[in-house]
Amino acid sequence: MPDAKPTPAKALSAPQKALHKLGLTRDIDLALHLPLRYEDETRIVRLSDAREGQTVQVEGTVTHQEITLRPRRQLLVTLDDGSDTCTLRFFSFYPSHQKTLAVGARVRVRGEIRGGFMGRTMMHPAFHAAGGELPDALTPVYPTSAQLPQAYLRKVVASGLARADLSETIPPELLGSLQRVVHGTWTLRDALRYLHHPGPDVSLDALEDRSHPAWQRLKAEELLAQQLSQLTAKRERDALRAPVLRTAPGGLHEQLLAVLPFALTGAQRRVGEEIARDLARHVPMHRLLQGDVGSGKTVVAALAAAIAIDSGWQCALMAPTEILAEQHFAKLIGWLEPLLAPLGKRVAWLTGSQKKKQRTEMLGLIASGEAALVVGTHAVIQDQVVFQNLALAIIDEQHRFGVAQRLALRSKMGPLAKEGESSPERRGTGFAGPQALPLDGLSGDAQRASDGGEPHMLMMTATPIPRTLAMSYYADLDVSTIDELPPGRTPIVTKVVSDQRRHEVIERIRAQVAQGRQVYWVCPLIEESEALDLSNATETHAELSQSLQGVLVGLLHSRMPVAEKKAVMSLFTSGHMGVLVSTTVIEVGVDVPNASLMVIEHAERFGLSQLHQLRGRVGRGAAASACVLLYTPPDGGRLGETARERLKAMAETNDGFEIARRDLEIRGPGEFLGARQSGAAMLRFADLATDGHLLDWARTAAAQMLQQHPGAAEKHIARWLGSKAEYLKA
Repeated sequence: MPDAKPTPAKALSAPQKALHKLGLTRDIDLALHLPLRYEDETRIVRLSDAREGQTVQVEGTVTHQEITLRPRRQLLVTLDDGSDTCTLRFFSFYPSHQKTLAVGARVRVRGEIRGGFMGRTMMHPAFHAAGGELPDALTPVYPTSAQLPQAYLRKVVASGLARADLSETIPPELLGSLQRVVHGTWTLRDALRYLHHPGPDVSLDALEDRSHPAWQRLKAEELLAQQLSQLTAKRERDALRAPVLRTAPGGLHEQLLAVLPFALTGAQRRVGEEIARDLARHVPMHRLLQGDVGSGKTVVAALAAAIAIDSGWQCALMAPTEILAEQHFAKLIGWLEPLLAPLGKRVAWLTGSQKKKQRTEMLGLIASGEAALVVGTHAVIQDQVVFQNLALAIIDEQHRFGVAQRLALRSKMGPLAKEGESSPERRGTGFAGPQALPLDGLSGDAQRASDGGEPHMLMMTATPIPRTLAMSYYADLDVSTIDELPPGRTPIVTKVVSDQRRHEVIERIRAQVAQGRQVYWVCPLIEESEALDLSNATETHAELSQSLQGVLVGLLHSRMPVAEKKAVMSLFTSGHMGVLVSTTVIEVGVDVPNASLMVIEHAERFGLSQLHQLRGRVGRGAAASACVLLYTPPDGGRLGETARERLKAMAETNDGFEIARRDLEIRGPGEFLGARQSGAAMLRFADLATDGHLLDWARTAAAQMLQQHPGAAEKHIARWLGSKAEYLKA
């Protein structure tokens, strides 16, 4: 029986709206909505046998009930099961509670046993009148919202599970290898029924750590759906057409290599050649360029842009912040503008903060094709930006952009190509550029007819991607890695220091500034928060200005006007400002070789990748550099386990790939993915840190299944991802 169709939104009741908010719109969604934990209501435990801290179900007679007003209003009920007594304590109660728990009533109660001076107690236990048979399976407790009581959710989940089509989608020839990796012959139907209603003798540990074979089967199916979706997206993209971009002898690419003031590293050359090979094909490039902080990704992007410009096409580079975009722009102007000027071409600059006159001028340059390279922020993808012939889109810090934004940049090419077929003024300027090399084996008309054209995409990240993440969420991308730093970069010494030694850190800053060095001090907030007792950037700026008399201390945060930000950054970049107090707006893109000390206040509040990014702002010159992680433990307590693990990892290694691996272990994939999967399901069940063997199986099975059983593959993707599979193509 096929899945029931989602109910039209207008006809939804309040509980149905709550279900939709949880993403439970199909029978299969309900079937896959698995319990957070389980309650054991299959047995009655004698009070005399219950241990303190144990959650148990007991049955007995109410012997006393009273409402006391001190120390606060509460309902106290004494329960006697014949072996011992227990006090049930309720701070929130209704007349119906008092009626059910009246003296003489026989009730069944479930809660955690606590000890104390007044004897055994249960705080706010679940209860109902005794009687009826005990259930023969554990009671599931589901993730829910306030509008959905557990009883209602259990009922609709059971109903969805009964109706859902759980027929086998995995072909018989793949089931043998699947059963070997999950250690059992569980079908999806068996696994789901078991996980919703496990028997009382099951190991709760195996259910909670998801090592039970039923969980393993479910996780393998989920990973297979993800791999199928990614592989399908890659194959669909490979069927599209993009312009062939090749270097011209003596052209811009060769000229740029000749004038660069430094030699490329071996890794930069290798990655540049990988990108050049992609650009020379008519299949759209979809490549992720990963490299640690300071590894030199910008020059690789510049060389890729030069290849596009050599072929007569435009290139766009989009960065998530204006500071980062401006850093790229400054470098690219210095390298490329002198070489572009003789060709009558320019590098354009486009951000949301531009004055109307400058913006209008830039839009004109882009539309006419005079702007061969466009650098900017989200402004690059706005509707009024019309490229004459965009062929290469470069996105820096790609995880900071949402799916819709990346799709918008990709679409900047397609419409023009289609217009080129019918519009005389567009003819020759869309998919088949005026100086473009023709696609291999395709005429100009065929080129323009091929889906409107697709630009090549180069995505860059300074957060190295762990292997398992690259194999799963980035399986549709080709990955290039810059795995060596340019010569001359000094190693950064990282110290973890308690805020109680703050005065020593300030003295260290005074010494650095006295030697002509510069210092960053990063704060997590810019205003007071009642929830978090953190020093804000404004207070820290005042404190350091007072302590460091005669030193220019600057302040930078996201709420400052753009002109003020630029003025502060200019003073720091030029060396006139000794100390820059900042929020995380300096996380990426700021390049000041003279800065040798980074202080990160409340380092325990930052993610590991963010700490590594911030640390990368120093160590860019010849001077020995250091990063101080200033932490503040909770009052009278210790740092949490996660915070301690982060700070320990930072102190032990400067290797971005090792940092990334540990971050995946500590925080899961969300830290790396950012908005990549916005609108699509993250892995709900599989854990990349522990399920590598299932991922290996899913990768192999997906390729075989798509090749030999495309119908089953399509059904499997629809079951697990529904319409969300489309988002994986970005």
